[in-house]
Formats: sequence, structure tokens, C-alpha cells
Amino acid sequence: MSTNSIPAVLHLVDTLDLGGTERVAVNLANHTPRGRYRAYLCSARRAGPLASTLREGVPHFNLKRRFRFDLAAVTRLRRFIRQENIQLLHVNASSLFLGRLVSLLSDPGRVHVIWHDHYGRCEWNDRPTQLYRLAVMGAAGVIAVNHRLVDWARQELRVPAQRVWYVPNFVLPVEAKAKPLQELPGSEGSRIVCVANLRPQKDHLTLIRAMAVVCRKHPEAHLLLIGAAIDEPYARSLHQTVIDRHLEKNITFLGQLREAATVLPACDVGVLSSASEGLPLSLLEYGWAGIPAIATSVGQCPEVLDHGRAGILVEPASPEPLAAAIQFLLDSVEQRRESGRRLRQFVRKTFDPGAVMEQICRIYALVLSEGVR
Repeated sequence: MSTNSIPAVLHLVDTLDLGGTERVAVNLANHTPRGRYRAYLCSARRAGPLASTLREGVPHFNLKRRFRFDLAAVTRLRRFIRQENIQLLHVNASSLFLGRLVSLLSDPGRVHVIWHDHYGRCEWNDRPTQLYRLAVMGAAGVIAVNHRLVDWARQELRVPAQRVWYVPNFVLPVEAKAKPLQELPGSEGSRIVCVANLRPQKDHLTLIRAMAVVCRKHPEAHLLLIGAAIDEPYARSLHQTVIDRHLEKNITFLGQLREAATVLPACDVGVLSSASEGLPLSLLEYGWAGIPAIATSVGQCPEVLDHGRAGILVEPASPEPLAAAIQFLLDSVEQRRESGRRLRQFVRKTFDPGAVMEQICRIYALVLSEGVR
């Protein structure tokens, strides 16, 4: 079979910065089966650190879109789609609008748009429904990373039920050759880690308040916060709260790390205190690392933790229960080992990369076979 006879899919994402949506797009492009589809990745505004993680043989095209209605960027993308004979446009998050515009300007039936909805603030329901409803009209379908988003697409956006699919995220285990970072703050048995960019949705403030309680019983406890300061005023408020609570010796902001997963084996408890979530990659990373996890009951977190059987679930915005869960795990080496083992076993079984990609490929095949646009 010649290369050109294999259907081509273009994964479209806004940037290749270190974020969950961006990592999912790269993972999908890297693991699209080459014998079944030709995979490309396009970053609309700019590339970023994740560009270097693309596998050999996955072409990357940067549009360098300068502003929202950059017609020159639209023209470049339209030309690229025609040149490479792209049939499937797998658009991620807000790239839906660019993808739909390009598809409408392309030759009829040339490209089918599949929207991948990763929205992490779904509990807040703060997106303009009418605008999204208009954008998805004529799209081939919607992939959603949690069940709340599935319901939103079907009920609010009025996408036919059979055209909305729940597909979980996946991450890959850290390669054996990857070296953990050395000289982390804190000591063995006392390190708590939270991998989440600094923005209100992730509610680090609740976690800092919980740490103030934890440190009364465990003065050696140390929290490592890994993530970029996406919302700078919010990040400054977190730093000030740490100072106000006299927790400077117990909390370290490590900032953005390209290989955050390499830190996890040196940590003892993984935490996610979000007020809203999609399906967080950090919980999956905790599972692959085999460390016990605590998360709030938002988004798809309960499913990732097997509804409390593979981790501890607490209500959002509740510092005291969160502190109690952290203390429970710090109190017992055996409990940490057992909880980490259960999470790793569950994540490996339920969020297997091969199984997820097979789901995606079945959706591609359905869209191509029926010619849904």
C-alpha cells in the first residue's frame, strides 16, 4: 500500500506548551498506528517544549497564528490540508473554531472535523453554549474526556448521542533511562507532590491550607508544587499564603518541569485538590509511578481512582478532610505501598495507551466510512 493511499489525520492544537491538552495531542499523534493512518501535528499559535517529544516520522507544522482572525494562518492551514490530502482534522479544545472555519473553506467533503473536548472547568459550565453549538454544527463528532462533557455536548450543544464518544486520556510510563531529579526538598517518607499548573481551577489554596494542618502533626512534611504560573496574580497569592501561614520550610514551588514524571518516584503521596477537572493526566502519572493518590471528587477523578478503591477521594474546597487524608498516608508506609500498588494496577489496566488508541481509530474509521462531515 502506498503512503498516499493511507488516510491522513492532522491533530490541531493551539500551542505545544507544557499542558494537559497539549500533551494529549502529542500522545495521540505519536501513537496513531502508522500502518492505518498518516499522522501530522499542527500547532496554531506557537510551538513549545513538547515539540521535541514528537516521534520521528510525525511532521509538525506551526501556523504562527498571530491573532484570533488571522486569515493568512487560515490560508496556510487550508493549503497544507490540500497538499497533504488530510481527510481527518482532529481538533483539540479551542482549536475547534479554527478547524471548523478551515473545513468550511475547503472543498466539500475534503476534510472531516472531530472535536476533542478536554475542558477542565466543566463543573463551572462557563463556556458560551450558543457559540460552541454553532461551531460543532456539521462536525463529524465530539470526543469528550469525561461524562459531564459528554452530557454537555449531547444536551446543550445538541450533538446526536451517537456522535459523542467518551474516550479517556492516557499517559506513558517514564522510560527506564529517564533519570529522576536529584536533591529534592524534603526527606523520604514525607514528600507530597501536586502536579498542576497554577490557576484557580486547580485550587492550590485549599491544598496549602490543608498543609498548615498536616504540619502540626508532621512538621517534616514537604509539599512540592510542580506547574507553570498560568495565572500570575493567582500564583502570587499562593506564594503570599505560604508566607502568611509560615510554611516556607514545608512548601516548595518547583515551577514548570518538562519531565515532571521523573520526580514522582522520589515522592510519597500525590495530591490533586482541583475545584474542577476534565480527566487529569497527573493522576494517571501518579498511578504509573506507583505512588498513592488523593484527589477531589470532580471531573473524571473518581473513575481514575476507581471510586475510592484505588485512592482517596475528598470533597473539593475542603482543607480539613484533605489534611486528614494526607496524614493518613504519611502515618503508614504499608498503607502508602498498598494504595500505590492498587492505583498502578488500575491505571495500567483501565487507561492502557493501546486500548485508548484503538477507540480513537474506530472513531476515525466510522467517520471515514460514513462520510460524515
